[in-house]
Amino acid sequence: MAEEPFLPSVRELVRCYQALVTYSAAHLRSLGLTLPQFDIIATLGNTPGMTPKELGEKTLITKGTLTGVVDRLAAKGLVRRVAHNSDGRSQIVQLTKKGERLFDKVFPAHVAYFSRAFAGLKTEDYARIEAALRDLRVVFHESLDRR
Repeated sequence: MAEEPFLPSVRELVRCYQALVTYSAAHLRSLGLTLPQFDIIATLGNTPGMTPKELGEKTLITKGTLTGVVDRLAAKGLVRRVAHNSDGRSQIVQLTKKGERLFDKVFPAHVAYFSRAFAGLKTEDYARIEAALRDLRVVFHESLDRR
């Protein structure tokens, strides 16, 4: 059976994602964080907080994993759960002051770490990469819409 022409692109996309995660996780470990912990801290940074549902939608963390990660961050005093103002059944996850200080430290450090990886690229490279990734994302969204 002949290989589908899109499979090499899918393999390369997966390899790229794996390389990104490996690169990112190595730096985050040096900061004392896991990738999911950083994802939550970075997502909550500069916000008044969000519901666990919103947090799950904005991060790369599955619902089953999210609760445990939030629990561990709460145990470290980095996040807290507070009652939702308009929905008594719901909670808001927020950074604590300690969590905000950590965000202010690790987010710029991680951006600087990534800037080293991207240092060899030119402006036109970014535009080309973004366009290709955007086109691919649209393909997936349109395919979902046709189901």
